[in-house]
Amino acid sequence: METLDLNGNGVVASRIGLGTWAIGGWMWGGTDEAESIRTIQSAPDHGITLIDTAPVYGFGRSEEIVGKAVKQGGLRDKVALATKCALEWDAKERVARNATKNRILKEADDSLRRLGTDYIDLLQIHWPDPNVDMYETASAMATLREQGKIRAVGVSNFTPAQLDAFSEVATIDVVQNPYNLFERQIDEDVLPWAQAHDTRLLAYGALCRGLLSGRMHAGREFPGDDLRNNDPKFQQPRFDQYLAAVNELEQFAQDNYGKHVLDLAIRWVLDQYPHSVALWGARTPEQLEAVDNVWGWHLDEAARNQIKEIVDRHVVDPVGPEFMAPPARDV
Repeated sequence: METLDLNGNGVVASRIGLGTWAIGGWMWGGTDEAESIRTIQSAPDHGITLIDTAPVYGFGRSEEIVGKAVKQGGLRDKVALATKCALEWDAKERVARNATKNRILKEADDSLRRLGTDYIDLLQIHWPDPNVDMYETASAMATLREQGKIRAVGVSNFTPAQLDAFSEVATIDVVQNPYNLFERQIDEDVLPWAQAHDTRLLAYGALCRGLLSGRMHAGREFPGDDLRNNDPKFQQPRFDQYLAAVNELEQFAQDNYGKHVLDLAIRWVLDQYPHSVALWGARTPEQLEAVDNVWGWHLDEAARNQIKEIVDRHVVDPVGPEFMAPPARDV
């Protein structure tokens, strides 16, 4: 397993992190707690030492499961816990952005309690809040770091202008954005910012909600509140375009590396930027077994150019991850 430090603050993380949105159940058709705990506890067996969660994932459920798994498995000194803040929800599960200082400080305490820990290795602003001055948001995070409640500061889904404004008040250790073979928007803005500032990148959606797993087919249905029912990539005719790209990428991976498209997709994220971490969503221990296929090989620039050509040739009507953005509050 490859590792990196989260910007010189003593937090060392594996370059593949366990993403636990689906483990929270909300927008993923429910959750199985026992299976989720087994999954989290098996992550270190594959070298995964970073666990990424958020309060909004199941409205506290994901953090509670992570905390229970870590405590029961005696894993606290073996893993880095990353969570988020600055979203709120009501009794009807309607989510909105809230990056006020009071909200951030409260969420941090709630997360510490749910995770069953005295400190959070990495706390991230989940989404920027257009209704709150960036100074207030950043100063809240700086306060938490000074109090020792968090070790590293991150922001998620920020633009370069927002990153600059935040950085005037508090150092950003980590940026987290959607990044995968099908969603490469940050190549034009956030990734160059991270490179210029030597900032770590947590790439979420590295398998693009399972599209790059190699297990999707045109007739696939998603139960309950699964977010893919609202994801434009999974609607025709786009779905067929993405599936065609996956099929050719699978053949490319087999012919050139003896690997599968899933392995290729994760390796691509890691080789695009040496300070990147790919978040790997899993709900069962078996879904982590393929992690072992990612190490010991690399994609050079020529290979990455070929991969881009394959994607661009098949996906003639691309769409980004914008559908996931929560609304601002009514103020």
